[in-house]
Order: sequence, then C-alpha cells, then structure tokens
Amino acid sequence: MTPAMLEKANANKAAMGAENVEFRAGQIEALPVDDNSIDVIMSNCVINLAPDKLSVFHEAFRVLKPGGRVSISDIVTEGDFSEELRADLAQWAECVTGAIDAEIYTDLMRQAGFTNIQIVSKENANELIQPREGMPTIYSARITATKPV
Repeated sequence: MTPAMLEKANANKAAMGAENVEFRAGQIEALPVDDNSIDVIMSNCVINLAPDKLSVFHEAFRVLKPGGRVSISDIVTEGDFSEELRADLAQWAECVTGAIDAEIYTDLMRQAGFTNIQIVSKENANELIQPREGMPTIYSARITATKPV
C-alpha cells in the first residue's frame, strides 16, 4: 500500500464509522502484526504477485489465531506458463504470469500448516486475458482454509 492508499482507506473507514478496522503499511511476507492475533485474513488478487508464495502462506499462518480462517480470491492456473511468459515482467504486473497451478497453490498452503483447504469457486478467466502461445488455462478462484485449533 502507498501512503495515498492508506489515506483513502482511513477516510473510507471514518466515513463508514468502522471502529474495528485498522490499516497498516507492510509487506505480505512480513506482516506488521503479532503472532496468533488475527481472526480472519481476506486477500484479493495479491498473492499471485508474490514470487515466494510459501513465505506468504507461512506468514498468514503465523499471524492467525488457532481456528482462524483465510479467504483468498486470486488468479490460479491449470498447468504452467512457458519460461518465456514467466519471465515477462509486463505479464507479472498484469497479474497474469505470477499465477501458479491451483494444485501447487493449495499444496503450498498445506505445507504452511493450513487445513480444510477448499477451492470454493473457480471461474475461467481466459476471456479476460489475451491468450498467447505457452499460456495455460487461467482461473479466478476463491480459496478458503483454516489454521488448526
């Protein structure tokens, strides 16, 4: 988040009268919160941008309270990108080639310690993206999981 994004978020929070919301600047691989302090993590199309997704999932697991939940909306694939596409930084910036196969994605969550991992929905997103040679099927998915009690 940029300072301008934080300002806007806090202005929206004030306009809504939300008292139980706090916004903090930080990195997804090093969240500025204590261990076992968060009930729910919601993420919307961010993890696909992280090169080290396992670190992201370990960090989410660290900050969640036992019994805490994650609800993630993200871009995943069925298959993998060609090396040429994976190296295309413009495609990364467009939230395309940072995506990984849904099975690998959920396996990384499992490695981080999450249980009850479910792909709740998976919508084909190829019509939103210019298909190219070496591109797998791309999905917008909602994935949920819990930290064991």
